Amino acid sequence: MAEEQKQEFWRWTESNWKNPDLDWKDTQYVTVGIDVGSVSSQAVIMTDGKIYAYANMRTGSDSPNSARNALAFALEATDMPEDRMDYCIGTGYGRVNVPFADRTVTEIACHARGANFIYGPQVRTVLDVGGQDIKAIQCDEKGKVTNFLMNDKCAAGTGRGMEVFSDLLGVPINEVGDRSFNVKEDPPAVSSTCVVYAKSEATGLLRKGWSTEEVLAAYCKAMAERIYSLVERVGVKPEFAITGGMAKNRGVIDRLMPMIGIERTQTKWDTQIAGAVGAALFGYALCQKGKGRKK
Repeated sequence: MAEEQKQEFWRWTESNWKNPDLDWKDTQYVTVGIDVGSVSSQAVIMTDGKIYAYANMRTGSDSPNSARNALAFALEATDMPEDRMDYCIGTGYGRVNVPFADRTVTEIACHARGANFIYGPQVRTVLDVGGQDIKAIQCDEKGKVTNFLMNDKCAAGTGRGMEVFSDLLGVPINEVGDRSFNVKEDPPAVSSTCVVYAKSEATGLLRKGWSTEEVLAAYCKAMAERIYSLVERVGVKPEFAITGGMAKNRGVIDRLMPMIGIERTQTKWDTQIAGAVGAALFGYALCQKGKGRKK
């Protein structure tokens, strides 16, 4: 009998989507944003500044291939040829490795602009919890950055840190948030902000008889506290929006929001595509200025 494949608890759901109400053949400018992060890669295709299609998938070990794969996954849902693209902007951790990009823009600028689009122009504070870092960004009504702070590149409080814990505890990452609330009351947060030490601490708590849910709650609470310490330093102005994969983890976010003390703005869009949306919008603005590719 073949050896049973080890379950990858950290593996989150990849997705692609096409807007059924838009036809790329009726558009003037097609712009693409590619956000290559340390954990996930997103491709957003826009037609005249509207989201036509997108894809969200795991970043591989090869950034250029991750960019190509994300775009191919987005195009898979459509009948649009790749060469219809008028402008492409790369952003994110691997932005210099988007081989077909016309230029690159920082992820801070792209997340602010993308949050302005997917949440609305009323947003003034954006929290981007990425795979390897956390950014607290203030922006104006046009999505232009006015101030920001970011943590040092460390897995604590980030998407990668949550993946490590998901695997350690054998809990599928999509279930972590809900299961962390299956406790009578929240235990104290794990004391270490370093994932390596937090893993050791979590293992020790399990040996002491803590349930998996209690350890999850303790780690989610620690992540919320770490994120709050950064948000507090930059200052929170309503409206408040969250981008990145961690926005989908209620175990962290539902513990964070009472610390901040204001309501979180909601969106119908996948929070992980904000950076790629911002990149595609920067490309659209350049096309309107006559900077698009010559056909």
